[in-house]
This record gives sequence, C-alpha cells and structure tokens, in this order.
Amino acid sequence: MLSARNIPSYPDTVRGGSPTSARVSLSVALLSAGFAGMSLLPAAAQVAESTPQTTTSSPDAIKQREQELEAARAQQKSAAELQQKLRADVAAIGQDRSKLNAQLIGIAAQVRGIETRIGDAEARLRPLDTREQQIRGSLDSRHAEIVEVLAALQRAGRRAPPALLVRPEDALQSLRTAMLLGSVVPELRARAEQLAGDLTELVALRKTIASERDRLAADRDKLGDDQIRLAALVDERQRKQSTIEKDIEAEGARAVALSRQVDSLQGLIAKMEQDLKSAAKAAATASLQGAPATLNGKPNVGALKDPARLSPAIAFASAKGLFALPVNGVKIREFGGSNGSGGVEKGISLATRAGAQVTTPCDGWVVYAGPFRSYGQLLILNAGGGYHVLIAGMERISVNIGQFVLTGEPVATMGTTSQVASILATNASQPVLYIEFRKDGTPIDPGPWWAASEGEKVRG
Repeated sequence: MLSARNIPSYPDTVRGGSPTSARVSLSVALLSAGFAGMSLLPAAAQVAESTPQTTTSSPDAIKQREQELEAARAQQKSAAELQQKLRADVAAIGQDRSKLNAQLIGIAAQVRGIETRIGDAEARLRPLDTREQQIRGSLDSRHAEIVEVLAALQRAGRRAPPALLVRPEDALQSLRTAMLLGSVVPELRARAEQLAGDLTELVALRKTIASERDRLAADRDKLGDDQIRLAALVDERQRKQSTIEKDIEAEGARAVALSRQVDSLQGLIAKMEQDLKSAAKAAATASLQGAPATLNGKPNVGALKDPARLSPAIAFASAKGLFALPVNGVKIREFGGSNGSGGVEKGISLATRAGAQVTTPCDGWVVYAGPFRSYGQLLILNAGGGYHVLIAGMERISVNIGQFVLTGEPVATMGTTSQVASILATNASQPVLYIEFRKDGTPIDPGPWWAASEGEKVRG
C-alpha cells in the first residue's frame, strides 16, 4: 500500500543540472513508489528463498511451540465447555415447546439473514476483483517501458553530476540522461498521470476488497456458530417429537415403501393421507380445524406470534402476498414456463447456496418427508383448506411425518449439487430447490402468495 513515507522526495533542481530536466511531478513520484514496491517484492522473495533454513530448533522456537500447544489445548477446552453449556441450554429450552419453537424460528431467520449478507458481499466482490485484475494487467503490460524512464529520473534526481575531468564517461552518461529526459518527460507526464490514477484506484480497490472480505469472514464465522446452535435446537425438537410419536421410524419406513407404489405427486399425497396413520391423522386434523378467524376481514398476522399454536394462524387462501420464499436463492424457472422436456413447469425452481437453510413458508402438517422418484428428498405439507405445499431437492429433511410446523421453522438443508432430475441437465453443479403449491390436487401458480418485499414477509 502506498503512503507518504513510501514516496521518494525529489529536489526541485539537480545540483549543477537543468531545472526542467530534474523537476519530477507528484504523479511520477507516486508511480515510482508503486513500481519500486512491485519490483522489491520478487527480490525479497528470492532473498528469503536463498536464505538457508536452520535445521536445529532454538530454545526460543521450542518455547514458542509449547505456548502454541498450550493455547490450542485451552481453545479445545473452551470449545468443549461451550458445547456442553449449549446442550444444557437447549435441553432447558426444550422443556417448553413454545420457547423451543421461538428459538428455532429466530435462529433460522438469523441464518437466512447472514446467508443473504454473504451472497450480497460475494456479489459486490466479483466486479471489484475483476477490476483489480484489469488494473494489474494494464500496469504489468507497461512495467518494462516505465521502469526505464523512472530509473533515469531517479538517477538524475538523486545524484549530482560527476566532475567532467575526473570521470568523463560518467559525465557523458549524465549528458545522455539529460538528453533522454528532455525528450521523454513531456510525453511521460501524461502517461504518468494515467498510471498514477490507476495506482490510486488500485490502492482504493484493495482497501475496499480487504474490508469486504473482513466482513465476509465475520459473517461466515457467525453463520457457523448459528448453524451449530440451530442443529442442536433441531435435534432437541426431533427428540421431543420422538418421545411423543414412538413409532416414527416405522412410519417413515412405511411411507417410503408406500411411495414406491405410486408414480405421481397427487397419487403420493392421496396414498399418504389414506394409508399412513400419521399422515392420515394430520390430514384429518387439517380438515377439522376450519379457517382461522380474521381480524376486521383481514388475515390476523399477529396470530403468527404465538409459537405454541398447533394449527395454522392464517388461512392459506387469505395469505396472498405474505409468504417468504423457503430458501435464499435465484429463481431459474417460473410456474407455467417450459420444463425443458416439452412440458410446462408446475412450480418454481430456485438456485441456492450449498448447505442453505430451508424454512417453511407457511404453517402446516407434514404428510410426507423422504425420497421420491426424480425429486430427490421431498417434503409435503398439508396447509389446510385443501392446499398442499411441496418442497423438493434438499439433501436432508429434519422433520417427521405427522409433525405440525410453523411459518419460518427450519425443516431441511440443501446439498452441494442439484437433486432434482429435471434440473440436472441444465444446472447440475448447483443445488436447486423446487416449490409447488396445489389446491385440491391441482398445481396452482404460487406467485400471488410471495411477499413483494422483505418487510411484507410473515414471520413466526
């Protein structure tokens, strides 16, 4: 990085020389400093490489290694204590279902928020990195040409002309240098201004990039911590669910076996809600609940603040414009568009980050959770009122059939590649989430249900 200390000073006139040939502008000084720094780095690296490494460990080196080992042990102990405290905290929270739900939704929202910030930071860094490479390439391509002239300027600015009678060849060299400067400096000034501008922009870019990367690293650290806590909360939720439903594993295995007997999503929904005990119970509960009460004829969004609820807070049909997408991502396929194989899309597809958190857009009962045909891992929610929400393409689902889940609750995690067969041909390297809404078995356009802005999304 350039600073005032790094910029060499040049006298206004060369002692015994011409003022015109010796005057060097600030732009040229800045340029000289930039190239001097660039040229010193390889030399320093060569010196470092040529310096033989000592093969014997000094007492100071041994002491330093012992200190590092002690620090690592202390860090490991601290991490173990933190993990133990986290387990205790989560277990305490787990005693109260409403607190557990509130924590789950809150941490999941934090994770989604950090994922958004990370994506935004990476998007800002891409053009900055590109511009930095462009400037570096431009400077490198002009390096040899400018270094010659700068060397001459430095010689003229820092050395007095030698005595003519003592070393004539030196005087001749000085004369040639002066002649060179007299012909090149006017042209060099304009070029130096451009290069100085490039160097200034490069320095500013590097500062901005460093700042962005620091924020990105902090967000990634925070994301890792929140994901650990979220995983602990999810495990506690499922542990409590297992104590309620003793035959969860058997039901899950039976669900997968039944899913192999059907070849369509509608057939799967019907099969689950008719033949699987937990799914049938969830469907029956959904049909008996009826539509939630409204507030002055409008959805009662405040009802979503109750983390202990056991039925939808808002009727699905009246929640248009309120739902958040289940995952952070970029929409790559729209409802009604071509599916790439001659048909039309019955839902939407979002390209996501690897390992992204998937949350529920609405309240509902899980009627299926597991692998299905070409959809990868599939989650189906009965949202009541004849509506079903299908979410597919995840790597891991963290809820069970029959479970009631709340808006914004974490239910699955994305993998590293696409799991949905229809997407593999065009986007195999990136995970893709598929979302479909159905009313009485027929796919419907989910567009009207998504919130237009962050402030309009419903939160549990």
